[in-house]
Amino acid sequence: MNVARRRDELTTDGARDARGRIPGRTPDRSYAAAVSPLDRYNGDVLSAGWNAPRKPVSEPLTLERDLVVEDATSGFCGAVLRWENGLVLLEDRRGKVRAFEVGPGFLVDGKPVSLQVPVRAAAKTARRTASGSVATPGGDKARVALPSRIYVEGRHDAELVERIWGDDLRHVGVVVEFLGGIDDLAAVVEEFAPGPGRRLGVLADHLVPGSKETRIAQAVERGRYGAYVRVLGHPYVDVWQAVKPERVGLKRWPDIPRDVEWKAGICEVLRLPHADQADIARAWRAILGRVRNWSDIERPLLTCVEELIDFVTADHVPTDT
Repeated sequence: MNVARRRDELTTDGARDARGRIPGRTPDRSYAAAVSPLDRYNGDVLSAGWNAPRKPVSEPLTLERDLVVEDATSGFCGAVLRWENGLVLLEDRRGKVRAFEVGPGFLVDGKPVSLQVPVRAAAKTARRTASGSVATPGGDKARVALPSRIYVEGRHDAELVERIWGDDLRHVGVVVEFLGGIDDLAAVVEEFAPGPGRRLGVLADHLVPGSKETRIAQAVERGRYGAYVRVLGHPYVDVWQAVKPERVGLKRWPDIPRDVEWKAGICEVLRLPHADQADIARAWRAILGRVRNWSDIERPLLTCVEELIDFVTADHVPTDT
């Protein structure tokens, strides 16, 4: 028999009311209060944070000049002068300056704060044009065209120049004209009449020593406008070769037999249609589409075009006085 129950029965002769209480006994109110639903054992005592200190939490605050803060330890109060090397310098109203370690331990309007050094904005990577030049703000807007010009022999040559140097040329205001063939160069120069501030640069196709093209270029440069004319050319059979062969899946541009039209022979190697000029044009568009920037172009062409741009803009570059 339960001992506690037996004791109750011996005390009251076993008498209990309908709710099981012993008649005449006053309920223990203190015990009832101790086990109320609001007691400290109500809930999960193992839950995170149940024993966390009830101290004020420092709020992060970004430093700024003239911010008034108080060092909680020393009571020194002053305005922020500057911060460097993990320290913040405060100046009080009497002009006294003290240095404190950046972080927690400060008060602002009586509230605890943790001072934080402002995060510097990430440096923006300079945008570059396809030629590798740094693009200046507003550089995509064309300037008023200069009197100077660059003539490019060959339509494909002109398209490649536009793809790589188009942004640069618009920025400096240089217009590129199409030259049908170098045989027309002497007449073009006479009509253009170059002079100071009106220079003429010419990019010729396959300009190699001893060739007819080279003799024409030399004659023009010896003429009366020679001081203001510069004729340069790449050594390639066609400007297609100025594109690095890796861009079209080749280790090197192949040698095409003399009895085969060069572009048609290249299309044959690349397994591209070449029955007519429309096919050749589509083949060139496919090759040009593989050109991303100056790094896909062979050095001789890059050198020629850069030199021509410098030449035609020489009279328009501001000089220090």
